[in-house]
Amino acid sequence: MRTLENLNFDNSFARLPERFYQITEPQPLQGAHLISFNTEVATLLDLDPCQVTPEALANYFGGHAPLPGSESLAMKYTGHQFGVYNPDLGDGRGLLLGEVLNQAGERWDLHLKGAGKTAFSRFGDGRAVLRSSVREYLAGEAMQGLNIPTTRALCLIGSEDYTRREGMEPCAMLLRVSRCHIRFGHFEYFYYHRLHDELKQLADYCIERYFPHLAADENPYQSMFAEVVQSTAELVSRWQAYGFVHGVLNTDNMSLLSETFDYGPYSFLDGYQNDYVSNQNDHQKRYAFKAQPGVVLWNLACLGQALLPLVERADLEAQLERFGGLYEAAELARYRERLGLVAQDVGDAALVSSLKALMAEQRIDMTRFFRSLSRFDGSDEALGAVLALWPDPSRVTDWLLQYQARLDLEAGTSSDRQACMLAVNPKYILRNYMAEEAIRGAHQGDFTLVNDLMTLLRTPCAEQPEFERFAGEPPDWAGAICLTCSS
Repeated sequence: MRTLENLNFDNSFARLPERFYQITEPQPLQGAHLISFNTEVATLLDLDPCQVTPEALANYFGGHAPLPGSESLAMKYTGHQFGVYNPDLGDGRGLLLGEVLNQAGERWDLHLKGAGKTAFSRFGDGRAVLRSSVREYLAGEAMQGLNIPTTRALCLIGSEDYTRREGMEPCAMLLRVSRCHIRFGHFEYFYYHRLHDELKQLADYCIERYFPHLAADENPYQSMFAEVVQSTAELVSRWQAYGFVHGVLNTDNMSLLSETFDYGPYSFLDGYQNDYVSNQNDHQKRYAFKAQPGVVLWNLACLGQALLPLVERADLEAQLERFGGLYEAAELARYRERLGLVAQDVGDAALVSSLKALMAEQRIDMTRFFRSLSRFDGSDEALGAVLALWPDPSRVTDWLLQYQARLDLEAGTSSDRQACMLAVNPKYILRNYMAEEAIRGAHQGDFTLVNDLMTLLRTPCAEQPEFERFAGEPPDWAGAICLTCSS
């Protein structure tokens, strides 16, 4: 195990030509102090949590001193924002500090978010506020607990500095940890600027670092795109199966390794609603819940467009045509898990489709429904618990009869099925009101709930009776929470 001062850095992205980035130092936060430290992420870096002090974390990740071995830089990329190409994007408030290579051979990017102005800040100040930083910090752990690929964070740093967002708000920094910070927009930058040599250099870098098993393929760039299509279909299937709404699915917010990336005005559905929009700036509902699979396909098409100098158009289109089938199969697999179905039956797709239609009609809290269904054994007590979640229980009785008939086709015991379902159907998710309560406390200097929620969200399927209040129906005021791009 290592200390902060002797992490094993090997900064491969910094060895690329400077057209890929601009070397930039963080701008320090005044009164930097530790809010929360993620010991689980520390172990990914071979970092010994017992040898880390709050003062050192605030010093290095509050921008006051360079972390030994790091080489901070702002990455250049572009992308489509709300469907419109923007050539002026890049790391406008974050810096890639470097890459830590652990004893398992894993390479982890360290990215400091809220580090101040860069060449790509445009008219912004390069800062992140406490509100959005708390939300991203919690989101990474919530998604990890649900087994949804995601970026995470090592620590959250507060400060005495303020900046104007929705009024004057305190600034913060977040040290994001991820396997990959290459976005679809990195490829778009070189494609639209007609820098095809650099485009190939980026693609070669990605294959060497992320897809080495493809290097000997006839066209490794086509093979890489095929893998990205497949893993992205898998990712969005998990979002849809757990009611996650990203909010800003621009191409610059899409990870090449299909991790949930750049959390902003995200939400988990309280009530199942196909047209739910988590971002109040999304007036056209481009990124509504039901639209996410289609938007992700559109974003993949943008990535494919950027790869045209390296792959034939017909081959790229063939990979895109696979997306629909890959997504539908992946989503059905997720719902089978949540319904406790091990075997595959030809009627499963129709069973799932009718359930989704019923949940949308009745605005069902899918988290509480699936948790209750996990204990469904045909008894009056279990049936009553499920029906109690439906405004009109008569609407779901026929479906429950079909579900019971489908369960009769399974070979396992009822207790085995219930155990499997309880392991994938969380009792807790990160609802907006929970994040809002944590933010309000943090604004008053009380970080207890931030840290409590980190504990809760790591094992959301466990009972955790000390957090029982978060398992019930959201409070009435939760519906008034307004999230925007500044969130």
